[in-house]
Amino acid sequence: MAFFTNKDISELNHIYKINMVNSLSGYKSANLIGTKSNEGKENVAVFSSVIHLGSNPPILGFIVRPTTVPRDTYKNIKETGYYTINHIAESFIKNAHHTSAKYNSEISEFDMTELIATYLDDFKAPFISQSPIKIAMKYIEEYHIKANNVIMIVGEIQSVTIEEGLLQEDGFIDLSKGNIAAINGLDGYTIPSLKTRQGYQRPKNQ
Repeated sequence: MAFFTNKDISELNHIYKINMVNSLSGYKSANLIGTKSNEGKENVAVFSSVIHLGSNPPILGFIVRPTTVPRDTYKNIKETGYYTINHIAESFIKNAHHTSAKYNSEISEFDMTELIATYLDDFKAPFISQSPIKIAMKYIEEYHIKANNVIMIVGEIQSVTIEEGLLQEDGFIDLSKGNIAAINGLDGYTIPSLKTRQGYQRPKNQ
């Protein structure tokens, strides 16, 4: 059994530490965020931090790393106010992960991968054509997390496009039917399968 104190973690080799700590929170969502600058340059980048924040209104959040270096996703969202969230499927994991490479802002990741940009309903930001679930987002607000200088972006869902067969009668989206990936740590990808649904729980004996 492995055991680490806070002090132990702080003294770990840098790569070992980020691999371990990034794995501790469990499986994370695997998404590509698409944006477009005011100059028309398309950008797409992989994120593992998209989270549900509420259903009424329907809002999602994600984390942007410190902006001490250029962050094209953040810059474009602040310029335009719009972005897309696209689920990563098994068929394009390799291309999706390559968007984590640090290209100059003048180079579009679409040009460096086999990912295909597509536009739906005149939305301002690009979707990923291959993605089984495409979400159009509007920027609402952001929160600076002082502990490590990251930023949480909060956005409201403007529209959702879901591949045929994933949406169930009660509104549940069966991600396993779309071979949608999850991320383990920084670079581990897995394809979860649905085992069971437990339903709404009520106190016993009431």
